Amino acid sequence: MIFIANLAYSLHLGSDKNKRNNARKTAKSTKSGTTSYSNNAIQNSRQLSRVDNHNYRNYDNKQDNIYIVRGTTSLLDDVKNLYKEEFGESLKEFNAKQTRDDRKIKDYFNHISNDNKHDLACEIIIELGDKEYWDTKGDAFKKQMTSVYTKQVEDLEMLVPNFKVASAIIHYDETSPHMHIVGVPIKDKNKYGLSKQVGKSDVFTKESLRKLQDKMRILCIESFNKEYSLKNTIKTKKKGRNRDYLPNEMDNYVEMKKGIEKHQEDLDRANKKSLELDNNSNEVKEIVDNLKTTMTSKDKYVLKQDDKNKIINFLQQVNDTNSEYKKMKELSITLNNVDDELNNNRDKIKTLTENNNALNLRVSTLEKKIDKKDEEIEELKEENRSLKHSFENLKNKFVNLIKLIKNRIFSKKETREKYMDFSRDLYTHGVIDDNEMFSIKDDYDYSKEHDKDIEKDDYDISI
Repeated sequence: MIFIANLAYSLHLGSDKNKRNNARKTAKSTKSGTTSYSNNAIQNSRQLSRVDNHNYRNYDNKQDNIYIVRGTTSLLDDVKNLYKEEFGESLKEFNAKQTRDDRKIKDYFNHISNDNKHDLACEIIIELGDKEYWDTKGDAFKKQMTSVYTKQVEDLEMLVPNFKVASAIIHYDETSPHMHIVGVPIKDKNKYGLSKQVGKSDVFTKESLRKLQDKMRILCIESFNKEYSLKNTIKTKKKGRNRDYLPNEMDNYVEMKKGIEKHQEDLDRANKKSLELDNNSNEVKEIVDNLKTTMTSKDKYVLKQDDKNKIINFLQQVNDTNSEYKKMKELSITLNNVDDELNNNRDKIKTLTENNNALNLRVSTLEKKIDKKDEEIEELKEENRSLKHSFENLKNKFVNLIKLIKNRIFSKKETREKYMDFSRDLYTHGVIDDNEMFSIKDDYDYSKEHDKDIEKDDYDISI
């Protein structure tokens, strides 16, 4: 039978609730050895540098004990580049609207780093299994967690698209393999300030974090079992209880129930015979105690026929009871097998349920993404229709403009040169193309020739 482990899972988001120095000292002395105390937020570049130093093991040059899932060898550079990529356009738009230079923001990274109202970045620590579990595993087994934790980064991005990951690093040199993820939570469509801003409290609320932990733990054990070809389960949280599975949900329950009912009849029968045996044993004992020797030999006893029958009957009862005892022993073995079967099936059902939940979660998330994309497509279609309508209006106005120019060139001699100069200016600035310019020039040349013909006709008439 395959041993099924029940693994602990932890997903912790750094908090800035406690900023006191003594609280920071307490955090360093925790049993886990991680910054799980509520004072480990990344609020500025100085704290980001400390996280950089810890996560990349820069203090002891033991980079062989870490694995970089996402990012480069510099957390500081990764976060700065993420700021430029995510907030660059919003920063340009914001500064363009400012009429005073002192209200412009030169560097959004430094701006947030110097603002004690916002966290510069967030760190999430993910851990599967505890010290007791990993102490029995070799390095090769531990290193397989690379695939599991890589999938966790992808799952995190899938579930929280507004959390942009800058760095993800796995540590293999502590009590158990765990991963540090550093990223920036983003809120969009802001009315004040930049349209896109840092927004930890908007992305991670107490409720959203609880839901995220529940989903991530389901996805983690599914990835773990797939990577290791195991059927392990996740320990439930301290708060709340597991769902109790009904007996009729277990495999072979009906067959086992029939077997138990059959053996219960044997048990009742054995109990009845045991009571009869207790009653008759005293009577047989009295017969034996009262036996008398024969007159011819002290080694021989006189036994009445009635007493003999009683003893024979008693021996038969002993044999019957012994037979029932053997059946009871079989019942005990069966009950033990039933208990093992129920426990084994309960673990199997829990594993299958967790895998099914993980699959449903992935499908549900993808469906939401599809729905969001459909909404975006509809918005783009509407925008396209609006642009097409605007384009048609501009096109009609442009055609009318060309007609107006041609009309003025042809009909009004006194303004002809001005409209021709205006046309050349439009052509120089790329407003009209070669074909349109040639067409206007043709009208211009034709109108000049037409004027000559008129003057000639007038001259002939005058002569």
